Amino acid sequence: METKGKTRRYSIALTFISIFCVFILLTTALLNTYPTISSRDVVASTKQRALLNLVTTMSASLSALERLSPEGAEQVMELLDAGDYQRVVVTDASGLVLYDTGGGALGEACDVAESAQALSGDAVFRCHYDGSEFLSRAAAPVLSYGEVIGAVCVLDADTGQAELIRTIQTRLRNISILMGAATLLVVALFTGGLTRRTRDLVKAMKVVREGDYSCRVPVRGGDEVAELTEAFNDMTGRLGNTEELRRRFVSDASHELRTPLASIRLLSDSVVQSGNMDAQTMREFVTDIGMEAERLQRMTEKLMRLTRMDSGVPVEHAPVNLKKLVGRVAHLLEPLAQTKNVKIYTELEEGVYVLAAADDLFQIVFNLAENAVKYNCFGGNVFLRLFSDGVRAVLTVEDTGIGIPDEDVPHIFSRFYRVDKARSREAGGSGLGLSIVHDAVKANGGTIAVERRDTVGTRFLVYFPLLPEEEREEGAT
Repeated sequence: METKGKTRRYSIALTFISIFCVFILLTTALLNTYPTISSRDVVASTKQRALLNLVTTMSASLSALERLSPEGAEQVMELLDAGDYQRVVVTDASGLVLYDTGGGALGEACDVAESAQALSGDAVFRCHYDGSEFLSRAAAPVLSYGEVIGAVCVLDADTGQAELIRTIQTRLRNISILMGAATLLVVALFTGGLTRRTRDLVKAMKVVREGDYSCRVPVRGGDEVAELTEAFNDMTGRLGNTEELRRRFVSDASHELRTPLASIRLLSDSVVQSGNMDAQTMREFVTDIGMEAERLQRMTEKLMRLTRMDSGVPVEHAPVNLKKLVGRVAHLLEPLAQTKNVKIYTELEEGVYVLAAADDLFQIVFNLAENAVKYNCFGGNVFLRLFSDGVRAVLTVEDTGIGIPDEDVPHIFSRFYRVDKARSREAGGSGLGLSIVHDAVKANGGTIAVERRDTVGTRFLVYFPLLPEEEREEGAT
């Protein structure tokens, strides 16, 4: 049944671009605000020092007069070049204007608030920036023998500094716009490449989901997406191999199971259709049916065992005395060996223990030894040897049969693979025994190898990690 994926609500590219847009806006706002504020504060601080020094100087000069009058104030202000400033106002102790470069009426109350504050005895400074000019005001009291006799106030408008700040602000804004546009372009290109590679992966996944495991995605770059792509290609290859093995396994299993089933059906049909079959013939037919049923049972048991191994179900490991186990297998195979006139020789070292599942080890030894007997020459020999090299337990199973051709050696552990198919069927083989051995050895932490003997026959070598003496148990399996 086809399942619909969830509707995509947003794209990675849009998310990246949105995040960078917010970042650029915040950065631009900061770059265009902080320098302006800092520059404004620096100008204001500079003007504060300059104007306060100026009004203090004017106040000291006016204090030298015997009497604060319009004429005296005008003379002092001319000496101090008061006309260079936008407006200079001198008032008496009551706040009436004595001198005003701004054209104010003499004798009228001063309209400058800072002048009134200066009459209280404190120097005052204020600065305001309206974007086009700096408007600064500074006022100081005029003292005579410790008494306030008037106040002097200077008003200044500076458009030059304001223009400089506006120029800096404009350039910062233009630079921010250019940098923002360039950053967005780079981000768009980066996210475009990233999302394109991601889309390629998603498309490939959909193709693989439909069962096409040959799909591969080109690996570009050396980042995490490239690593993900390599992992995807590797996974797809493994899935393809697994699917191929599964199909071949199902095909081979079906073929192998079909043979005994067809034999059983043919024999049973012969019994049913023969109305006058004698008892001896009937017994032979029934015996053949039983043999085919046993063959079918053995095959299904092996398939079930392989399935359990493939499922990865953990098995309990315990100390195993390999000498005892190999000796038991040799004893069990004696009747089979006698029917083929094969002699089994054992050379088993004492004290060889491994940590493994006893049933798995029994299956390993039994399958290898049984094959050595079954596929041996009439009157041949089987050699079972067990020893340790100080680190590993080593089991060798040798026969004096015809051996395995070199071209078949890489495939002998594959499921349903048989070197001599006619001989294997004749001996009741299904091509599963060595597969079970291989998987069981691997599941118990061992390795297995196969090689030709120097004379004739085949030698299987199985290695397991040797169990230290302090971990061995008396009466181990």
